[in-house]
Amino acid sequence: MVPVLEMEANALAAAPSSAAGTAIHVDRVTVSYAVGKNTRKVILDEVELEIAAGEFVVVLGETGCGKSTMLRMILGQEQPTAGAIHVAGKTIDRVGASCGYVPQKYSLFPDRTVLGNLMMGPETANYHILGRLKPSFRAFRKAVREQAMKQLERMGLHATDADKYPHQLSGGMQQRVAIAQALMMKPTILLMDEAFSALDPGTRGSLQQMLREIWLETKPTVVFVTHNTAEALFLASRIIVLAKQTGPGRAGAKVALDMRLPETGMSLKKNGQRFLDLVEHIELCSQGFEAAAELTLNFEGNAQ
Repeated sequence: MVPVLEMEANALAAAPSSAAGTAIHVDRVTVSYAVGKNTRKVILDEVELEIAAGEFVVVLGETGCGKSTMLRMILGQEQPTAGAIHVAGKTIDRVGASCGYVPQKYSLFPDRTVLGNLMMGPETANYHILGRLKPSFRAFRKAVREQAMKQLERMGLHATDADKYPHQLSGGMQQRVAIAQALMMKPTILLMDEAFSALDPGTRGSLQQMLREIWLETKPTVVFVTHNTAEALFLASRIIVLAKQTGPGRAGAKVALDMRLPETGMSLKKNGQRFLDLVEHIELCSQGFEAAAELTLNFEGNAQ
């Protein structure tokens, strides 16, 4: 059995909605698809989850348990087979402007400069083609340019990078631009799907630190999907583990672990054995819903 951690702020308790209100409600969501004439494969099975405004939620789980599927449903790219996704109290049935999205593969337009990529979203959202002939567009564009340059600086890029094209940037620089691109739309919710997994360890570490600083400064609601447990512990204020059900007659994945963490974050260097114990506990929970339920009860029941 994993040793008990003495986590601060009652960190092992499941996270309830905060006074700030519920940003995202995954309401008994099931996702399945046909694999034969009379058979359906269930990916998510009546998943119930509330995410409070301002939380940094990291979703963990083994391949195929529905992590990215849930993210795409929050974005509005996919629809559940049953149940519903509510964002800010509204049912999501299409892609909206309330969520920013950063995928694993850089989503930059190759024929636009860095500055052009950052400015495109606000310009498209506020002015159609003919609207750009209005005198007000010039002042709006100037303001957007200033915001874009500030975002570049915030991401650790230089003013000289603004005129470069994506292919002239390293992978880490491209991902910094992709995050800035999402933030330019001032989303209340930021969705990130394995956003750092293709980067080398040094670049990944610097982007993790940058993202954490942005979250602590402005407190957007962040939902971050990863396979990396150490990354999850460093970034998250709350960790959700999805695990497949393995019992007879069961199908699909459910929430196997729902855990709050200190806002200061966790790391091996800072937390030592407590960090290693928690990594082991989380990874065991991801291996199956039934085993996770028993393990978590024992773990939390013995917490100080």
